[in-house]
Amino acid sequence: MKLAGVNAAGNEVHHLSTWRRIVLWPLARLVRLWTRSLRFEVSTGAKAAIQSAEDAVVFVIWHNRLFVIPECYHRYRRGRSMYGLISASGDGAWLAAFFSLLNIGAIRGSSSRKGREAATALVEVLRAGSAIGITPDGPRGPCYDFKPGALAVARHARAPLLLFGAEFFSAWRLGSWDRFYLPVPFSRVRIHCEKIMPEAFDDNAAAVAARMRAINPDRE
Repeated sequence: MKLAGVNAAGNEVHHLSTWRRIVLWPLARLVRLWTRSLRFEVSTGAKAAIQSAEDAVVFVIWHNRLFVIPECYHRYRRGRSMYGLISASGDGAWLAAFFSLLNIGAIRGSSSRKGREAATALVEVLRAGSAIGITPDGPRGPCYDFKPGALAVARHARAPLLLFGAEFFSAWRLGSWDRFYLPVPFSRVRIHCEKIMPEAFDDNAAAVAARMRAINPDRE
């Protein structure tokens, strides 16, 4: 799953210099080893949803579950391309560079910066046959606040949604706005996944948001 980045049009997208990308390489290797140690529990239905979904699918992920996404994708959808929507800001430049080292491409933009161009790029990527990942409560929250962008993009591309859930049995939580999850190495992570076809969510955003909250329980 070797990808190049995709940028929304415009001159306000921040990028990382080559030497800074080199600095990120050891961190990416550490994350790869860390996530490989995790013991994923995936039901037959959830595994089938991940593996059998079309290449052009919209992964919907809460922002605080992003840590396990590259490894989950590597295990169950290896060889299929994926792009993530990442902020056009300077902080987003670091995240985009980091994800590129984990073989996930970047489309730069958000609801606050380059939003229209990013949405267009997301639709184009889907129509070209790749998957995309969107955090409906990102990039600044509030946590678990389901913004409608993922539904709008999927509706325009007529692509199914793949609702992603992760239940952590042993994890640290950061003091960030989303209380980001860092699962303890070698710990259990229960993966939930539900596929929803376009015609099922056209007028049912509240139901989709409710399902996202249901399959992402906080064990606290």
